[in-house]
Amino acid sequence: MSGADDASAKDLNLLSDLVAKARKVGADSADAVLFRATSLEVSWRLGKPEDLERSEGQDLGLRVFVGGRQAVVSSTDFDQRTLDELVERGVAMARLAPEDPYSGLADPSLLCHDVIDLDLADSEEPTPEQLYAQASAAEEAALAVDGVTNSEGAGAGFGRSAVALVTSGGFAGGYSATTHSLHASVLAGEGTGMERDYEFTSTRHASDLDDPVAVGGAAGERAVRRLNPRKVASCQVPVVYDPRVSRSLVGHFAGAVSGQAVARGTSFLKDRMGEQVFAAGVSIHDDPHRRRGLASKPFDGEGVRNEALVMVDGGRLQTWLLDSSAARQLGLVTNGRAARGTGGQPSPSSTNLYMGAGDMTPEALIGEIENGLFVNELIGMGVNGVTGDYSRGASGFWIENGKLAYPVSELTIAGNLRDMFQAVIPANDLTFRYGSNAPTVRVDGMTVAGT
Repeated sequence: MSGADDASAKDLNLLSDLVAKARKVGADSADAVLFRATSLEVSWRLGKPEDLERSEGQDLGLRVFVGGRQAVVSSTDFDQRTLDELVERGVAMARLAPEDPYSGLADPSLLCHDVIDLDLADSEEPTPEQLYAQASAAEEAALAVDGVTNSEGAGAGFGRSAVALVTSGGFAGGYSATTHSLHASVLAGEGTGMERDYEFTSTRHASDLDDPVAVGGAAGERAVRRLNPRKVASCQVPVVYDPRVSRSLVGHFAGAVSGQAVARGTSFLKDRMGEQVFAAGVSIHDDPHRRRGLASKPFDGEGVRNEALVMVDGGRLQTWLLDSSAARQLGLVTNGRAARGTGGQPSPSSTNLYMGAGDMTPEALIGEIENGLFVNELIGMGVNGVTGDYSRGASGFWIENGKLAYPVSELTIAGNLRDMFQAVIPANDLTFRYGSNAPTVRVDGMTVAGT
């Protein structure tokens, strides 16, 4: 099995020994996963350093199967005696667990045998001084924006993680990844009329981070634009989602196409495979192999090879997100979307999920609207995954005659995701800034509850 170069040989040997011991004391099969992580974060406020935090951690999980029964045990203590007890306890628990006809390791024929390099790990680690300099520059730029009156602070951080996985089915491999981040949050205005906003950037490599001055300037300008918000009367109008909130629609879609939810019958899309669930011009993709992607991974949480999926093509639903268990329940084959931690069994999850760009510019998308709402902040999680009912607090800008006219707040936007998906019109400004991404999106006919 290739991939050992990307994981510590020591970690792989440790996991292999655990799996072998589990088999020796009565497990029919087993797998083990290990995570290591270090992080360094600083915060800066009003021209002074506030905090410096560094953390290091390790966590290991063992999953064992006895017949159709399974158990998961974990530990942060890697002492040999502790791990021997962990194995014994795991097998004993599995013998007492209820039968699960869909449990078991992934089919060996589906395992990844070529762990590709996705360039997820930066070779350089910033010093605290470098992080403070980034945070300082971002806050200084934000405070320099006319109208900004106070700061909640700026922060910069770095993290490095490593994953190793071994299964008795024939997989052994791992990979490492880094994350660099920078954010600034400031306030504009005075007294009860103050408004807050922020900007941030997060990448795998330091060279891809946005410039700190640009981050701070954007945070300040966003805060000032929110000053003196108005309220509007309740109405039914088009709603335009800024990219930093339009990605939430992709997230709701991911929850609805989780094989686990579909198998349980708890998804409003459970019977819609192959049908038109979005407008005809909409495509949604999931790409675990995006180079330097924030949600990239060379294999899934069961060691299964993963490839790019077209989830929605021409508005039609093409596939579910599947791990081995959900796939067995649905009579299908896993498509390598298992995610896992150390404290439970794998479950389906997206990787770099995104909605494809459309043909219209955001300006053209807004320009067609006589009256409507441009949303750049959402509040609350009022979404029912079973029915598709959708209701969330929102703020942003009112659209009049095709232009952003004035800021608005204390609104609720509502609809049903079935209807909303059918009405989605994506703009052409897709950029990859998060794990899930979408361009500016317009959804016609939504209910806006105001005064």
